[in-house]
Amino acid sequence: MFSLLISLAAGVVATLLLLLTPLHYAFASLLGALVFAGTYAIVLRQVMLKINAAVEGAQKDLAANRTEKAIRTIEEVQKKYGPWQFYIKQQMNSQIGSIHYLKREFGKAFEYLSQGFVRHWVGTAMLAICYMKRSQNGKMIDTFEKAVSVTRKEPLLWSLYAFCLEKVGERDKAIKVMERGLKKLKGDERMQENLEALREGKKMKMQGYGDLWFQFHLEKTGTLMRLHTKAIQGRRKIVRR
Repeated sequence: MFSLLISLAAGVVATLLLLLTPLHYAFASLLGALVFAGTYAIVLRQVMLKINAAVEGAQKDLAANRTEKAIRTIEEVQKKYGPWQFYIKQQMNSQIGSIHYLKREFGKAFEYLSQGFVRHWVGTAMLAICYMKRSQNGKMIDTFEKAVSVTRKEPLLWSLYAFCLEKVGERDKAIKVMERGLKKLKGDERMQENLEALREGKKMKMQGYGDLWFQFHLEKTGTLMRLHTKAIQGRRKIVRR
């Protein structure tokens, strides 16, 4: 990676120059290490500022429904800055894959998400769901396990994992996943309610997570419309009373 190579070069040069002075070898090496660390921090900061600015522009395009332009911007970031820093390419793959997933272009989404960054938990969860849609339940579980191993404090991630397990007929495993999640997120009421629902043989209620939940396309539009209609009718009855 260019950032690391430039910093190493700066550190080595500084050390060699200092060795030409009366300084002790250990002290010269320490100063060289400091030059390396300082150079790396400066280069990394500059690279990340440029990446963040470009990604913010892509997010604005997404908000304006200019998805193709957003994807092009992220691809440019990946191409231009990928060689400069570790995991940039994987992070941009997760971003692009997530956009394709949101557009229900699951084939394209899988292509990018499978080369994504595990700490991008939304993208990793989408990849797990892609495996589920392909009836590759073992890979779905492996992918969710990777996600929860690095993102332990996200309630929706644990709930998604359990939801998908229940969906493929693994209710007992879903219960265990929710129990594990609640050990990390003690007192989460929504997770506790869904755990009780699973124990009672009922369906999990995920609508409370709002748009974060709906982006995963795990409920049919018809189901959502019925729930929405039911909610409206319920409000009307309250008004009439």
